[in-house]
Amino acid sequence: MRSAAKPASPAAIRWWTIAALVVLWEAAARLFGDPAFVAPPSLVLRALVGPTIFGDPKLSAALGMALVEMVTAFGLAVLAGATVGIAIGLTTLGRRSFFPFVLLLFGLPQVALLPLVILIFGLGPASRIAFGFSHGVLPIIVTTVSGMRAVSPLLLSSARSMGASQGQVLRHIIFPTMVASVFTGLRLAMSLTLLGVILAELFVSTNGIGNYTQIFAETFKPASLYAVILVLAITAVALNEIVGLIELRFSRWKQG
Repeated sequence: MRSAAKPASPAAIRWWTIAALVVLWEAAARLFGDPAFVAPPSLVLRALVGPTIFGDPKLSAALGMALVEMVTAFGLAVLAGATVGIAIGLTTLGRRSFFPFVLLLFGLPQVALLPLVILIFGLGPASRIAFGFSHGVLPIIVTTVSGMRAVSPLLLSSARSMGASQGQVLRHIIFPTMVASVFTGLRLAMSLTLLGVILAELFVSTNGIGNYTQIFAETFKPASLYAVILVLAITAVALNEIVGLIELRFSRWKQG
């Protein structure tokens, strides 16, 4: 009897899907697209490796600065968000007293706070970092508190009745339970932090990557615009994968 065909791996399916979409994009852009608005992938790749993106020292410096600002804002958001989230979620009184304020702030449109951020931090990198931080910190607080609410009260009371300290309760009961929720918040916060930094650059920078995207759009250079967007997308995916690897490191106890 003929053996059953080996099923394709999810990774292979993803890569074949991407390849098919790129081919369709290339064909549609060349056959039907307006060159002032749509660029095929081949021209985007030429702009990416040519003098337009990485060949331009100012644009390369802007990309590097945006990455530094994003990583700084994200790091501060993780530190502050996890600390505040644990402090609020540690007790029922804290959740009932302060969590509604967090949800209220989370529901506010962050772009409305940009003038206030500029007024406080000025027009330099500090305002872009602060605006990225404001986008990233709230999702981390919300998911941290939500993860702590999922902890079984029976486990907490049992651990405390056996003499476990607060640190041991956090390490061995609360943290393992909230890992999945926290890392979901980290992934969301990472994307929102990048969004906040780029939005701030559109308004408070004349040489930032956000300003370059606006220039490329206004001067009808879609290939350069798509190349910049591609770099930002690859950066976001890479950082997302790093967060995923860290999550695997802290979730080994689930395996086996």
